[in-house]
Amino acid sequence: MFKFSGSLILILFLSFIQVAFSQEKIPHLQKKGNKTQLIVNNKPFIICGGELGNSSATSMESMEPIWQKLTDMNLNTVLTPVYWELIEEEQGKFDFSLIDDLILRARKENLKLVFLWFGSWKNSMSSHAPAWVKLNQKKYPRIKDDKNKSHEILTPFSEDNLQADLNAFQKLMKHIKEFDQKEQTVIMVQVENEIGMLPTARDYHPLANEAFKKEVPKELIEYLQKNKPNLVPEF
Repeated sequence: MFKFSGSLILILFLSFIQVAFSQEKIPHLQKKGNKTQLIVNNKPFIICGGELGNSSATSMESMEPIWQKLTDMNLNTVLTPVYWELIEEEQGKFDFSLIDDLILRARKENLKLVFLWFGSWKNSMSSHAPAWVKLNQKKYPRIKDDKNKSHEILTPFSEDNLQADLNAFQKLMKHIKEFDQKEQTVIMVQVENEIGMLPTARDYHPLANEAFKKEVPKELIEYLQKNKPNLVPEF
């Protein structure tokens, strides 16, 4: 499967928030010699983690039989999906009650969370985008294959698609900061998951075709030339 980005893109809160009233720093990566440490609550933290199934965290009821299994495995961290369709069922109206409940229960079980954002894409498909996005294909267009057929994948070349996802993600990050900044139960956020194309090698939406016909950015060409010895053979 062709991917626009890697399936595991981890991003810390550093780009989004700063601690205003506390000397405690948010979870972050710290260089020490030639090593990099994850720092949580001002101390090095080694993740012994597991990952939930794609639909396990859709409700607290579905999670109930899972918590004990996590602690029985002696995990200290759990990779947990967050579903765009569940936090913004109506455009502009956000409900983070499930997020809060997951954080509170994780604290009770002495577990840390790495949230996985199921936004515009999950395993290439846009299965977790809200209904108001899926039903308005004129504003939120989907990719097209080489036979001009649309598929259940939002095109990444649409500004409206980008802004809708971005707004939801920013609201999520802001809420996590406000709800969890002191306890630091959420230590990382993984953005999206396997963004790419399944039907064809690339998107044939008119917006994609327009971009495909443009010159390759000069900065990219210069970087590839400068770093040629370090590139994988495919490049």
